[in-house]
Amino acid sequence: MDMDGVLVHEEIAIPGADRFLGRLRELGRPYLLLTNNSIYTPRDLAARLRRSGLDVPESAIWTSALATARFLDQQRPGGSAFVVGEAGLTTALHDVGYTLTERDPDYVVLGETRTYSFERITRAIRLIGEGARFIATNPDATGPSPEGPTPATGSVAALISRATGVDPYFVGKPNPLMMRSALNALDAHSETTAMIGDRMDTDIVAGLEAGMETVLVLTGVTTRDMAERFAYRASRIVDSVAELAGR
Repeated sequence: MDMDGVLVHEEIAIPGADRFLGRLRELGRPYLLLTNNSIYTPRDLAARLRRSGLDVPESAIWTSALATARFLDQQRPGGSAFVVGEAGLTTALHDVGYTLTERDPDYVVLGETRTYSFERITRAIRLIGEGARFIATNPDATGPSPEGPTPATGSVAALISRATGVDPYFVGKPNPLMMRSALNALDAHSETTAMIGDRMDTDIVAGLEAGMETVLVLTGVTTRDMAERFAYRASRIVDSVAELAGR
């Protein structure tokens, strides 16, 4: 399941989210929270959820940063990267044995950060121009904040692409690669797994393309009317995860 818009909204638990998680524990159903946000480590996110009143272990959180690190480790083990991002991404890359460098990296890896540095974006553009491969954790153009939308990885990736003529490879949702890595982490099969999300263009299409049942909740970005405009449909639409808690 997605996290923002499904379990929490601006760090406030969505009513019924605690009952839904409790029901999963009661039934012994394994689950993963999937988030395209690469700023935080699973430990950080588990602590933030606890402050919202939701008890989720670190092992049940899968981020685009973890998926990106696993992908790079499979592609080029022990490689090097220049990172535009924060601890969630740098920690994940360190954990798979990657070296972070500003000189002749194998990859430029772009993720979320609270304050994008013009100097680091400029350095990323020059390194890609010199031959570094361009990876981005996710294609989300904006992220939520109490004040309104903020630029996210997809927007900055577009800037870098325009400057270099090189498009990034996006690892996070809706890339089925992230879904497969999550299924592997759960040791689950797509035919017996559901994807719960609040966005048709990331969560639902990712689950659909991975062969999973999909459940759209209306507590986040997509409304029922918006969902009808897409060429594909969710398996089910519910008002919130609270509806799933009693099933």
